Amino acid sequence: MNDATREPAPTPALRLEGIERRYGRGETTIEVLCGADLTLWPGQSVALIAPSGAGKSTLLHLAGLLERADGGEVYVGGAPTSAMSDDRRTALRRVEIGFVYQFHHLLPEFSAAENIVLPQMIRGLGRAEATARARELLAYLGLAAREKHRPAELSGGEQQRVAIARAVANAPRIVLADEPTGNLDPKTAGHVFGTLTELVKASRVAALVATHNLDLAARMDRRVTLREGRVEEMA
Repeated sequence: MNDATREPAPTPALRLEGIERRYGRGETTIEVLCGADLTLWPGQSVALIAPSGAGKSTLLHLAGLLERADGGEVYVGGAPTSAMSDDRRTALRRVEIGFVYQFHHLLPEFSAAENIVLPQMIRGLGRAEATARARELLAYLGLAAREKHRPAELSGGEQQRVAIARAVANAPRIVLADEPTGNLDPKTAGHVFGTLTELVKASRVAALVATHNLDLAARMDRRVTLREGRVEEMA
């Protein structure tokens, strides 16, 4: 195959290159990340497994453009982000990155469908299109009959599935999840986790999921850990 017909190399959904992050506490500086590198590809699920205090949440915050690194670069879809203004980072985050947390953070006064419609309307979609997308996602997640229910009327697993639907509603490039099943019983956690990984494959989104659950992590495409401030691949 000559150069004219060769397929172009795929672009990583997310790439962290030489990331450094440190925090000052009095006269002491705590080095959390020291040259961390990580690449996520479209349609790939990656489990981030590390003990508390190792820097998992910090890595997720930096990957999600919620914090700025002290060194290195975060690339989203091949675009460097360190020199972007806060407004530009916010706009990029709103379109390209979805978040799922341990606590679902659904708005209690709105229905399941409305919780998924709102971020789409903030992005600029019309209500009709956003509502159709919300209903499609809820049906895919087995929640079509629950779209008018408020969070208090949903089980913990149902609430977290709505949170996952909200995270992918804007068709982001990346989903970042911080212990998304930490508050669920093992059976429900397995179901919610399966839902997340199915959506990753179906939508070609890249997912980075911090978890302590080794059984669930084993179902993902890759597993990485943090050791001395660097990302290391696990078997």
